[in-house]
Amino acid sequence: MADLAAAGASATLAGNRIGLEKEGLRVTPAARLADSPHPPALGSALTHPYITTDFSESLIELVTPALTGAQEVLDFLTDIHRYVYRHLGNEWLWATSMPCVLERAGQIPLARYGASNAATMKTAYRRGLGNRYGRTMQMIAGVHFNFSFADAFWTLYQEQTGTPGEARAFRDAAQMGMIRNLQRIGWILPYLFGASPAVCASFVQGRATDLQHFDASTLFYPYATSLRMGDIGYQNKQEEGVGIKANYDSLDAYVRSLTWAIQTPCPRYEAIGVKVGDRYEQLNANVLQIENEYYSTVRPKQITDWLEKPSLALRRRGIAYVELRSLDVNLFEPVGVGIEQLLFLEVLMLDCLLRDSPRIGTRERRDIDENQVLAAHRGREPGLRLARDHTELELRQWAHELLDGMVATAALLDGVADGPRAANLRVQMEKIAHPDLTPSAQMLQRMRERGEGFFAFAQHLSEAHGRALRSSTLSAERLASFDRLAAESVQRQREIEASDDRSFDDFLRDYFAQGKAGNPSEPRV
Repeated sequence: MADLAAAGASATLAGNRIGLEKEGLRVTPAARLADSPHPPALGSALTHPYITTDFSESLIELVTPALTGAQEVLDFLTDIHRYVYRHLGNEWLWATSMPCVLERAGQIPLARYGASNAATMKTAYRRGLGNRYGRTMQMIAGVHFNFSFADAFWTLYQEQTGTPGEARAFRDAAQMGMIRNLQRIGWILPYLFGASPAVCASFVQGRATDLQHFDASTLFYPYATSLRMGDIGYQNKQEEGVGIKANYDSLDAYVRSLTWAIQTPCPRYEAIGVKVGDRYEQLNANVLQIENEYYSTVRPKQITDWLEKPSLALRRRGIAYVELRSLDVNLFEPVGVGIEQLLFLEVLMLDCLLRDSPRIGTRERRDIDENQVLAAHRGREPGLRLARDHTELELRQWAHELLDGMVATAALLDGVADGPRAANLRVQMEKIAHPDLTPSAQMLQRMRERGEGFFAFAQHLSEAHGRALRSSTLSAERLASFDRLAAESVQRQREIEASDDRSFDDFLRDYFAQGKAGNPSEPRV
């Protein structure tokens, strides 16, 4: 750390880039799931760079570009929210990760993207998710934190470590090591920032759980931090014969493990059928339909060309950024995420990069998964112990050790001994000493004080955030830019639809043929 500081790493780290993806349900004034289509004035969900949909037509996804500076990213995300609210009519964006009242899963509308082959593929993939895991599970929202180190930092870091060889190979190996460490200590995020300790009883829809009753309409665990990240959420369950655990030993191993899953039939999914009549019930009957189906707290990513397979993009160009997916929507922040979280995540990313990172064996993989569920379901429980290095350690002791070790990392990022990231670390340390300061504890406390269950409490906050965003100002320049992007996205969708020259069957065959040995040329996707 001292060598990096002496070499001027702080200046290079100022060029790090952050991007955010934030999901949120559109709901009616009665806080029921909106059954209206994605607002046309927002542009095409297929082609708009910043405003799209996720699983459902009702589940909007807001995406920032990669920007330098946490506040700059938050300001952009806030402006997207302001623009969206200009076109929502009397609807609101739900303020929490866990969904509002869901009467029947079959009524949850799949996202629609137009008449093109690309649009049909996106909807068929979502239909497959619903058939495999249930539509209700797909309505859980989250915030994804996308992070990349500055090119200048990578150059300096490789020089400081004395690692010979090609720059891309060094970056790929270092980032896979960072990802392994993010998995090892990823339980810290639901503890510090989890904001889903309770859920509307309609979410479980008759399934047996050991959740307790907060009141007649709300289920919870007393010490839960993030039910979204627990085992009631959306997971690939390898132990049940479906899903996979990707191999993080190297980028090549990771890509090969995902490729295996996309190409390997799964008997349970074969029973669903693929093309039933004239409609695709899923893209294929394999362990994964496509790479995006793999649920993980953190993933290596590369920017894809239009309709390029993500695994092929990684193989061709390496890791461009790392996507951290374990943040709940923070119901105490109008846009679902705040500066406190982003400053901590910057420190966490660098700290995990600089730590030693051996490969993850079978036992450690099991410990990582169990630690995540324990922190999600019981993270604030006094004396809770997690598994580390073939023994058990109190969560609070481990958390104190982790954050104490990040002080020097924060100073390196700040460029001074007591900058904003160091000050923010002290805020997080207080949450370890006093679990009642965590968002999950604050949520349950306020629900008790107000005599409200999950639904009523989330509804009030959703409306309050919506009023604040509707009444705040969007600059004329930003408004004009968003209007232009919406119009351009609609025109781009029309061009894509007009250019289709194949049946969907042929389109899908060509899509999955990308990168296969023996292909004389890339398919026209």
